Amino acid sequence: MSVLIGLTGGIGSGKSTVAGLFNQKGIPVYNADEAGRQLTDSSELLQQISTIFGDSFISNKQLDRKKMATLVFNQPEELKKLNAIVHPAVQHHFENWTKQHQESPFLIKESAILFESGSYKQCALIINVEAPVATRIERVMKRDNCSREEVEARMNNQWTEAQRLKRSNYTITNTSLFETEQQVDTILKILNNL
Repeated sequence: MSVLIGLTGGIGSGKSTVAGLFNQKGIPVYNADEAGRQLTDSSELLQQISTIFGDSFISNKQLDRKKMATLVFNQPEELKKLNAIVHPAVQHHFENWTKQHQESPFLIKESAILFESGSYKQCALIINVEAPVATRIERVMKRDNCSREEVEARMNNQWTEAQRLKRSNYTITNTSLFETEQQVDTILKILNNL
């Protein structure tokens, strides 16, 4: 039976970088955010989204993510409606993925909203990735080609750093790749001695 490890952190903290480092060490990583993006473009979920939010959120048989983000990150009730569609689909997809990797001693579930979605309850332990807020904002503005205000709106829909730290077993400070790699190696040594 695999030990499930949750990997989370605020937007722009560098979760994907850390996930990639664990994956390079041979630990399978499930990216819940990426799975959610892929699944929202399935015909089944697009139909549900269209029914709840209207056809104007669908463009060329894909979710208009920018339009949806503008809606849900400013209206928490709308975000709850979207999550009620996406989260069950991601959970089902994740369960199938875990069956395919059941021989691995450790599995990592990477999710920006691990705590907010309740997914953390499935995990034996949690790793939080942190970085200074200014760095995170800069990274996301560059990555997503969006404004500071848009990034801050997304941050306001996530748990605070203090909330994540309180519930996490380990924290990786992701400011330089070299130091981040060292922290990943330290955690792996601890895990291998469990």
